[in-house]
Amino acid sequence: MDFKAVIFDLDGVLVFTDKYHYLAWKEIAGELGIDFTEKDNDRLRGVSRAESLEIILEKYEGEPLDDAKKADLLERKNNIYREYLGEMSPSDVTGDVRDTLKKLKENGIKLAVGSSSKNTAFILEKTDLTDAFDAVADGTMIVRSKPDPEVFLKAAELIDMSPSDCLVIEDADAGVEAAIAAGMHSAAIGAARNSHKAEAEIESVADILNL
Repeated sequence: MDFKAVIFDLDGVLVFTDKYHYLAWKEIAGELGIDFTEKDNDRLRGVSRAESLEIILEKYEGEPLDDAKKADLLERKNNIYREYLGEMSPSDVTGDVRDTLKKLKENGIKLAVGSSSKNTAFILEKTDLTDAFDAVADGTMIVRSKPDPEVFLKAAELIDMSPSDCLVIEDADAGVEAAIAAGMHSAAIGAARNSHKAEAEIESVADILNL
């Protein structure tokens, strides 16, 4: 596999904030009388906040919600989530991740983040990862979330790389599909390995060094 840049998804790859998403969504779902499980939460991997709410509302049996109510729910979910994120620190990033990022840079590989999350900058700051990347493309810069390739194409643009020179690391099927749609190399980690859609499958971020 020949690549000159690596674009990382954030949640589930560099850091693990699924538990915070789950707790925040569970609180919102509970207010709506919805039984929200960890299995339900798995369906939200890699999709936007608004799309996540629509998936949760599939089990909603109350009065129809207008756009204003949905907007309020989205804002409150994010506020709850950010309270949990406030507990994050540099210790939430493994030594393997930091070491791999350092070695990739030493080998002249450009590094970027491509995440649909609008909290990406906040998370990178809390975990002391901001300076590890040449560029960050996140949910504040796009209008279409994964599996649309927009966020990865934006990341490639920011580091001045052609898509074919980029390798995407993803833990969600939607993210792998976005990488493929962008014309980029792809490596699946975590749950994304189960679908075998990616060009490569890795057990840990450190395995990138073997690609």
